[in-house]
This record gives sequence, structure tokens and C-alpha cells, in this order.
Amino acid sequence: MKKTERSWRHVNWMIAGSVLLLLFGISSVVLGAKDEARGEFFAQKTYVDAPVPVFADSKKLLPSPVLDGSPELVELYWATWQMGFKNIKKPLPGSGFVSNYLDESFSPNIFQWDTIFMVMFARYGFHVFPAIDSLDNFYARQHADGFICREIREKNGADYHPESESESVNPPLFSWAEMENYRVTGDKARLTLALPALEHYTAWLETARKRPNTVHGLYWNNRLGSGMDNTPRRGSGWVDMSSQMVMQYNDLAAMSAELGKEDLAAQYRARAQDIGDRINKWMWNETDGLYYDVNDQGKQVKWKTVGCFWPMLAGITSPAQEQRLIANLKNPDSFWRQNVFPALAADQKYYNPTGRYWQGGVWAPTNYAIIRGLSLRGHDEFAAEAATRYLGQIYEVYKQTGTVWELYAPDRAAPGTSSLGEKGKPGARPNFVGWTGLGPIAMLIENIIGLRADGPHNRLVWHLDRTDRFGMENFGFGGVTVSLICEKRDSAKSPAKITVKTDQPFELVVIKNGAEKKFNLKPGESKLALE
Repeated sequence: MKKTERSWRHVNWMIAGSVLLLLFGISSVVLGAKDEARGEFFAQKTYVDAPVPVFADSKKLLPSPVLDGSPELVELYWATWQMGFKNIKKPLPGSGFVSNYLDESFSPNIFQWDTIFMVMFARYGFHVFPAIDSLDNFYARQHADGFICREIREKNGADYHPESESESVNPPLFSWAEMENYRVTGDKARLTLALPALEHYTAWLETARKRPNTVHGLYWNNRLGSGMDNTPRRGSGWVDMSSQMVMQYNDLAAMSAELGKEDLAAQYRARAQDIGDRINKWMWNETDGLYYDVNDQGKQVKWKTVGCFWPMLAGITSPAQEQRLIANLKNPDSFWRQNVFPALAADQKYYNPTGRYWQGGVWAPTNYAIIRGLSLRGHDEFAAEAATRYLGQIYEVYKQTGTVWELYAPDRAAPGTSSLGEKGKPGARPNFVGWTGLGPIAMLIENIIGLRADGPHNRLVWHLDRTDRFGMENFGFGGVTVSLICEKRDSAKSPAKITVKTDQPFELVVIKNGAEKKFNLKPGESKLALE
């Protein structure tokens, strides 16, 4: 995008008195300001020295899984944490960074969506290292017009991409990360700190990631900006970007509501609803049972990619649409491969069975988005099945190589290949924790063991689907640390015997065979029996 076009948009926005600017209460003075000051919407301005934790000292403080029937997944879980602890860094002097942070392990820059997805698994160790603080460095380098670059240099805090470049932003998921972290930690002060920066960032996206004069009024990204580097996609309305904006607004609404700003929350929810309605109007294809990107005129651009499934996570799908989407995910000719889910469906042109980056590679962030979307929409059984298949392949490659990788091949137990490397040779980066920690840690906790934390309300939901002896020890959420073990059973319908040890009172909700039972537990040990 040319600088003249960006300037024209800013002037037009100020003259027109954009509804969104009125909604956010952001003045035109802010939008016209120069960029001498960075991070003015984020209250933390300087770095406060904090120690970097090491795995050997921290292991005893982390949640400890119990899976008698799947010891290999426990092995993979601990190996992944150990790799991840090596990537916690202190800011370099002169960087302008204000917090210790998780690093993606391969570049001298920090990346927006890498960091967001690292937070999604590392939040389960929040009492050891506050992973959410990794986002502080993006907020601290935010521009006066609200722009946050997707990639920032660690040595000096400089943007890697000019604001005018089309690939300068990643998927807008900061608000999602903040709310998902809050649901584990219950730290409301964090929401107060982050909300102003996120409101200004969202206002910037409204003018910079919507093309004028489209019939659909949705949001665009490109291959690099979306994170799907060599995906064969185009159009002015992208399914993933538009769905992520729905998520952004809904999470801004949730943050505002938690802070007592219900009027503002209602406005954000209304905005999310409007975008979701537009997605369903223009992007849903009833014949194919998929969402597709669209061009300026609203014509669908039909590429079957993992980007088609973000509307489930955004919560805008009907039960009928979800069944169609799941049918595509279960189709062995497209997405249900030896490893799930390839970035480009196997029945599409350019699909590569070795991965070739986003032309068939299996990636942690999009797998997590799909599987989390399935869970949130009530499809827990299929979510667990998909997570089990994915983790099984990660473990097979771990046995061969002793590490986890940036991406995986869809049709063999191997790391994925790159878009530029030699044919058949790994292009994936090893020791990638990095977002690959999502599978062995977050999916294991959420989909294999079945725990869902509600830290603000000291509430824990447990989906009791396994039949081996399983559970989690030393699991922290909100102000509670708890251990829960379910004894081995003959079948999922058999009675369950559970032992719970907790240091604080909390509500445990057990879901077994679709039935929900609640227990208000006191500190100490409790024995529970479920028919």
C-alpha cells in the first residue's frame, strides 16, 4: 500500500468522523500524531528486572499429567516444556522492550502470532513465568495511530516492516490471548493494563485492513501477513482475518464487561455480530460446506485451506454449518490425512504430501484454532480424536529425531518441508517451542485430559472421557492449585472414582457421558463417585 493512500485514508477517516472512532473515543489528534512516542497507550514504560526461570527448578511447580494409558504423551509433554524454557529471554538494552518474553527460537525478531500462540500453552505455567507479559513488548512499541508491527527487532525495538507494507500485521489475536490467559489466571489487573492498547490497535485495523468500495465490507490480509506464507490465496475479504476480527471484538467486549464497562461491551458485541453476519452472507458456500475468501464484488475465491475453519472458533457457525465443516475435516481426500490438518487440502492444486510449508504442511497454530473451535462449539469427541491423531504423529517424529518441529508432513511421520528447500529434505526448524508447544501441552491438557479452567470464578470443568487412570497433579488456575485423578474404568459409561486434593475451595464441574455434575470442594482431599 502506498504512503499516499495511507495518508488519504487517515484524512478521510478524520473528516468523515468514523463511527468506530466515536465508538472507541479516540481523537483525531491521536491519529494525526507523529511516531516519536511509542507505547503511549500502555502504562508500563520501563523494564523491571525479573529473573528468567530454568526448567530444572521449575518442573516441580508445573502441572503434572497422569496418563497411565499414554505414557508417551507424558514424555512428550515434559520434553516440550524443557525445550520451551530455553526460549525465555530478557530484553536487550536499547530495545524499548519492557518485559521478559517467550521467543520463537529461530529469528532475531519477535513475531506477533508466534508469541500469541506460545502464550496459549505457556499460560498453564503462569505461576512460574507470566507468559502473557511477552505481549507487553508489542504494546510498548505501538505507534501513536494504533499500528503494531507483526515483527519487531529484538536488538533495538524497530519495526521489521513499514506500516505501509501489506504484510505488516499478523492475525489480530491479541485480545483472544489476553482473555484466554485471564480465564486461567483470573488476573483482572492485566485486562486494565492491556485494554487501551488493544482498542487503538483495533481502530487502526478498521481503516488499514478494509478495502474501500467492496460489497462485503470485510477484512483482508495476504500470504505473509496471514502467516500462511506460500498459500495460494487472494481476495479482499479473507475468512480467517474477518473471523479473527469477530474474535477481537468479542474479546474486547469480554474484557470491557469484566472491567464494568457494559455499555462499551455491548457496542463491541454488536460490531462482532455485524461482521459475523457479513461472513455468513458472503463467504459461506452451502454446496461445498466451507467458507471461502471473496473478491471486491463478493465472488468467492475457492481454495480449500485451514483458513476455511476459523468461523467455528469465532462462534458464528450454526449447528448445520458445523456438521458440514466437520465432514470436510473428516474427509480423507482433503483434510483427514495421516497427520491432521494439512494447511492446503489434499485434493487441491499445489498440495504437497511432504508439506512444502503452507501447501500441505501441518501447523500447530491452525490445528489449535480448529480443534479449539470444535471444542467450543460442543464437538469435544471429534476434537479429542483429532488431537490424539496429531499428537501421535508429533510423538512418532520425536522418537525419530529427539525434538519437535515447526511443522509436519501430512502424509508421513516426518518434519514438513519448506517452500524453498531441496525436495524431500526437512525445511521445518527443529526444537520449535515456539508454537509447537500447543500440541504436547495445551491440547494434552484441554483435549486429552479434558480440563477447562475458569480462573476468575475458581471453577474447573473436567470432561471425563478416558478410561485409563488419568488426571493432572499440581494444576493451577485462579487462586487454586489442585490435583485430580480418576481411577481406571472398564468403559466410558462405567462409574468413576475421583480423588481431588486442593489448597483452596473451588467448584468442580464433571461432564461424563453428556451429563454434568457439580461439586463445591473445600481445601484438603475429597473422594468423589459418579455413576
